[in-house]
Amino acid sequence: MLHVKDKPGNLSINLIDNIIQYGIQNCTYIIVEGIFIKKIYGHMLFNNLERANKSLSYYYNLSFEETIKRNNTKKLKKFSKTSMKNWFIPHDFLENKNEKIINEEINQFQMLNIILSDLNLNKLDINTFNKLKL
Repeated sequence: MLHVKDKPGNLSINLIDNIIQYGIQNCTYIIVEGIFIKKIYGHMLFNNLERANKSLSYYYNLSFEETIKRNNTKKLKKFSKTSMKNWFIPHDFLENKNEKIINEEINQFQMLNIILSDLNLNKLDINTFNKLKL
């Protein structure tokens, strides 16, 4: 949205922080998804996870090869292997108390059901999941 470089102190950090704080005050669930490099976004994310009544954090611990493989399955804009190599940081865990490390054997269906279970919500059956067309 702001078209800023992904570096410490960039404008998107405060924007994301404000959106999360708004969500904490006004919403039942907040989902923050993306590639958040710990040295850039870690402090802001950690502070917001501590502010929330309940927080869950998931880290996909994927190899670079698996990251490329999953990127190639996306319907929308895909990243080039070269650009991915520039930002890929293995094991860049946030290390907050509720962080779950998800390995590459977990598929989308399983991951969605892990999250739903952690939220004490009903899990999806495979037929319903397939209709979502994620």
